[in-house]
Amino acid sequence: MLTRREGPVRVMLVDDHAVVRAGYRRLLADEADLVVVAEHADADAAHAALLALPAGAVEVLVLDLSMPGRGGLDLLRRACLRWPALAVLVFSMHDSPAMVAQALQAGAAGYITKSSEPALLVQALRRVARGETGVLSSDIAGALRSAAAEPPQQVLSGREFDVLRGLVEGLTLDQIAERLHLSSKTVSNYQTQVRQRLGLATALDLLRYAQEHRLFLG
Repeated sequence: MLTRREGPVRVMLVDDHAVVRAGYRRLLADEADLVVVAEHADADAAHAALLALPAGAVEVLVLDLSMPGRGGLDLLRRACLRWPALAVLVFSMHDSPAMVAQALQAGAAGYITKSSEPALLVQALRRVARGETGVLSSDIAGALRSAAAEPPQQVLSGREFDVLRGLVEGLTLDQIAERLHLSSKTVSNYQTQVRQRLGLATALDLLRYAQEHRLFLG
């Protein structure tokens, strides 16, 4: 378990919908042991804020995955590598086992869906703040249990999965390269690796695969 200082748990909210963030704040305002100390609408702004804040200023990051720019998964990876004591709770509308697996592999302490009861978010925040991991809403836990076999995309590297998502969104290689801050040649190499691993020969194959495994983030 993590050792933390006295006082309410300090939370940063990262979600690109202002109405959703306002709902978080109203919910947590009633909890004496939880306090929202910062909120951001995109991953880059949140990362910059974390860099500027003193160590320990934020204890739990409540993170959506579907955001403009580099996105929630990229922030999750960067945050868990740079601030291992920071607990990350994914709070997303997406319940794809592939997305959940990528988030947990990247270091998320928990993953709950936005269809969950509000009380579950509060409970999950407290649990990850105490240092618990594998904190899942019941629908996510059920989806993972019911998966007959591990989909191939779950064993892709983080960058390979990012490129797969870009391709699913219909982005060009240059657009994916700009988003990920990589060269177009590097992205092209990742695309080749992804297609070889998943056995996808054409763009239509990719579209069908994405629909089958619910990889659209919207």
